[in-house]
Amino acid sequence: MTHTQAPTRRAKSAPPQRNEKLKLRRAESRAGYAFLLPWLLGFFVLTAGPMIASLYLSFTNYNLFEAPKWIGVDNYVNLLSDERFIQSVKVTLTYVVFGTPTKLLAALAIAMLLNSKRRGQGFYRSAFYVPSLIGASVSIAIVWKAMFGDAGPVDQFLSFFGIGLGGWVGNPNMTMPMMILLTVWQFGAPMIIFLAGLKQVPAELYEAAEMDGAGWGRKFASITWPMLSPVIFFNLLMETINAFQVFASAFIISGGTGGPAGSTMFYTLYLYLRGFGDFRMGYASAMAWLLLIVIGIITLIFFKTSDKWVHYSGDEK
Repeated sequence: MTHTQAPTRRAKSAPPQRNEKLKLRRAESRAGYAFLLPWLLGFFVLTAGPMIASLYLSFTNYNLFEAPKWIGVDNYVNLLSDERFIQSVKVTLTYVVFGTPTKLLAALAIAMLLNSKRRGQGFYRSAFYVPSLIGASVSIAIVWKAMFGDAGPVDQFLSFFGIGLGGWVGNPNMTMPMMILLTVWQFGAPMIIFLAGLKQVPAELYEAAEMDGAGWGRKFASITWPMLSPVIFFNLLMETINAFQVFASAFIISGGTGGPAGSTMFYTLYLYLRGFGDFRMGYASAMAWLLLIVIGIITLIFFKTSDKWVHYSGDEK
């Protein structure tokens, strides 16, 4: 009788145990959603909600003071005939194409210099990183404008060599080089990421290459570049996206006008002028969504082509 009753007792006690586990899982789920609730509220109220509203406004004529009027795709069509819009696209593309690679090359070069052991290494790393902490601020843009303005320190220095330009800020041919120099000066963030990637490259690979008589260029092409390619991909993608969204420095240096002669009329600056200068919020929303689509396409191209040049650890390529 004892042997026949034991299974019966275990069978009767099993359901309460399952119920306890279910209650515990539900309690954990409720706690998880409770912790996620602030983020979810922020996402839907501050991000998803405004994005949906902006998408709707991009198909309307809206000036902040009157109710939006549905006009379909007219805002998107009008962009193609807007000369200032086309100018802003050219300026932004020039900045992205020339500024981003130059910044990354400077960051990689400094990271490789700082990767070697030397006295005061921590100080040099901190010193090179500091501009990235303050470089995007309004105050630095104001200082940069003063440095490159008429009779500024940069122009005075160049005058000693007989190549004074009378100020870069007012010269349409020099404003873009000035903006590129500003973004290159802020290479600290990608430099730190490059430096972290260089630390992961096994020293044995360089030692073996030296034994085979490989020079610096050969070691860089065969070891450093392949091992660092995931980091290069990440920095290239992030810096490209950031370059498309440059605004504060262009606004401060140009005085919010995009001058001289439209040479600093970046895409986001023109978007701001249309939305908050002319109160054409529908037009500005169309520009914002077009920028989002372009960045999305570029990001997709980056990922689709990464298989051809990005090498991960354990990859057979």
